[in-house]
Amino acid sequence: MTATTDGSTGAANTTGAPDDPTDTRTAANDVTDIARRAAERSVEHLLGRQDEQGWWKGDLATNVTMDAEDLLLRQFLGIQDPGTTRAAALFIRGEQLGDGTWNTFYGGPGDLSATIEAYVALRLAGDRPDEPHMARASGWIRDQGGIAAARVFTRIWLALFGWWKWDDLPELPPELMFLPKRVPLNIYDFGCWARQTIVPLTIVSAKRPVRPAPFALDELHTDPDHPNPARKLAPPTSWDGLFQRLDKGLHLYHKIAPRPLRRIAMNVAARWIIERQENDGCWGGIQPPAVYSIIALHLLGYDLDHPVMKAGLASLDRFAVHREDGARMIEACQSPVWDTCLATIALADAGLRPDHPALVKAADWMLAEEITRPGDWSVRKPELAPGGWAFEFHNDNYPDIDDTAEVVLALRRVRHPDPARLEAAIARGVRWNLGMQSRNGAWGAFDADNTSPFPNRLPFCDFGEVIDPPSADVTGHVVEMLAVEGLANHPRTREGIEWLLAEQEACGAWFGRWGVNYVYGTGSVVPALITAGLPAGHPAIRRAVDWLESVQNDDGGWGEDLRSYQEEKWIGHGESTASQTAWALLALLAAGRRDTASVTRGIIWLTEAQQADGSWDEPYFTGTGFPWDFSINYHLYRQVFPLTALGRYVYGDPFADRADAAEGM
Repeated sequence: MTATTDGSTGAANTTGAPDDPTDTRTAANDVTDIARRAAERSVEHLLGRQDEQGWWKGDLATNVTMDAEDLLLRQFLGIQDPGTTRAAALFIRGEQLGDGTWNTFYGGPGDLSATIEAYVALRLAGDRPDEPHMARASGWIRDQGGIAAARVFTRIWLALFGWWKWDDLPELPPELMFLPKRVPLNIYDFGCWARQTIVPLTIVSAKRPVRPAPFALDELHTDPDHPNPARKLAPPTSWDGLFQRLDKGLHLYHKIAPRPLRRIAMNVAARWIIERQENDGCWGGIQPPAVYSIIALHLLGYDLDHPVMKAGLASLDRFAVHREDGARMIEACQSPVWDTCLATIALADAGLRPDHPALVKAADWMLAEEITRPGDWSVRKPELAPGGWAFEFHNDNYPDIDDTAEVVLALRRVRHPDPARLEAAIARGVRWNLGMQSRNGAWGAFDADNTSPFPNRLPFCDFGEVIDPPSADVTGHVVEMLAVEGLANHPRTREGIEWLLAEQEACGAWFGRWGVNYVYGTGSVVPALITAGLPAGHPAIRRAVDWLESVQNDDGGWGEDLRSYQEEKWIGHGESTASQTAWALLALLAAGRRDTASVTRGIIWLTEAQQADGSWDEPYFTGTGFPWDFSINYHLYRQVFPLTALGRYVYGDPFADRADAAEGM
């Protein structure tokens, strides 16, 4: 066994690849053979992971706040059980760093809010504050400013037990529900993930519940007698100052709000929540809205035996991943549609015949997952007919543009026994994606024109993205899909291309909103532009290629640390990973760089990093929920993207002829 670049143990290199991949003795056909054998091993591995229903799903790892908040929810509702608490605590302890902190991504620095929430969860599990691992955590928390310096969501959880004062939190009135969609700060100005969280929190904010605290948390304050030191307001002429004063006004309104009006507002919010509960009991297929919706409805009198509550609680249990050591990890979300379309693309591009039973079964499952009813997206697009796909098993209210584009690309690779059914679904998906284009010519993830500048200004919104503006990676995927569907010359496709060209960074890369980071953005955009007909010699493509080659690691791979979202020095830099190496290779291969030293070195890095069972190991987080604030390790990324890159290296791009036909436009 040999050590891989991330320090893990992988299979010894049996590919016969030379130590120096640029050695002139390495013939191109030798590298192709090496890549083909690696792809074959990967195909077998991926086929073995397919569910009998046709889908794939890898674990979706985030950070311990999911696990801590699950325990806090159970404490709040009075439904703790020793087994769950013990398993959650085992996982949380296992994620603690040597300095006593918890981080939010592998290799990252300690995070204050994550450390506070993990510490409180372990105290709920019975860990004593004087134990060494707890003392290290509390000391670090105090050094960082204590609970007062934590983000709003952490302090909301603490307020539920009297560990923080509700008066010291930003106000979020339920009367927000009455704002028309044309008025700033209406609920549809928020991205769908924020909207689903904010609506239940308006009820929680109005009710301000406090459950008896099982212990004090004085050790997490810099000064327990003055836990929330006064902070100077920003100047009233600034946006921050204006919204800080608006928040003070809302606190005053909380004291004088007419009770009948408030009761109506909370009932409107409750009805909104219940109408959006999915068939599996969850909300939006993601954990945070489900947690807050359960709390909000419980505060309005829904007991735990109510069907809505029972289904909601049962859905949260399905987010649990039980590990062999007895630990229990909570997924923030589950990604079967996304994983299945990416796996289908990878297998097809690696040479699996289009009518292979695994691909047909995957296509059947994806076809059954099509969403054919309106959701929140129709508030801004009321005339648009539905026809898209979501990310999760159940999320009919929020199909997303990125999944829809990739599902269409996956379905297009399958020879289905019912071609009429497949073509009809593809046509609906293409039509829906075209209709979801924003006015600037690009595409966001869930909504069109979700670009209001005001939600981010609210003091309440101090964590993550709360709006859904267009991004280069989503727009690239849509442009690629439209080009494959023969719409490269469509006016909306051309608008998307023009937007992408205008968004290119000076260095030649594109920002990655939903993946880390510039390597992901560039790996998404370059294949799209080439498929849409831009020649490899186009200045934008040349700049992108030059940038990718300039940031290739000495070992032949590519990697980019999540800190690139905050620090320029990390842009394009980090330990080599299988997924990021694959993204770079997909761009270079699309740009016609197959027989260059950079591609050869990248391919050989992938084959050497591959494990004996055909898989790759990747502890690094290469997925993005919110840039920097919320990071994701998609456990299937390390399998599907390297296989796609190897397949295209060996067999070429399956739709290259469409790009050739579009050249010269």
